[in-house]
Amino acid sequence: MPQHVPSTRVCRDCDGFAAAAITTGTRNLDGTRATLTVACPACNGTGHTTTRTAATVTAGR
Repeated sequence: MPQHVPSTRVCRDCDGFAAAAITTGTRNLDGTRATLTVACPACNGTGHTTTRTAATVTAGR
């Protein structure tokens, strides 16, 4: 069966995985690890990018 092609472009920096949980090495009071959630700076945590439009070049006077 063919795979579906996403309708939006996937971010090339994070490859669609826009957020990562990073452990700090410390533990919370209940014994679980303390984590930080960090979003991809290129797509601002959305996982996809918009297509760039071509710049319009005008002739000089």
